[in-house]
Amino acid sequence: MRKLLEVLGFIALLQGVAGLVHEFTDWNWGLVHRFGVLDGYEVYASVALLVFAFALFGVAEAQRPR
Repeated sequence: MRKLLEVLGFIALLQGVAGLVHEFTDWNWGLVHRFGVLDGYEVYASVALLVFAFALFGVAEAQRPR
């Protein structure tokens, strides 16, 4: 379970950074800008993904290795 949380956290971190890079540099990569429902809220969604990634990392770190 710990590895799964770490992988999901890494993916969320990568997509959050990609969304911010896309907004500030217009490089066309990442998934946040591709969702029409987030039109105009891409920066907020990217920051939320970054916060979610760090929360996943914290939960993964809190789990005891078995």
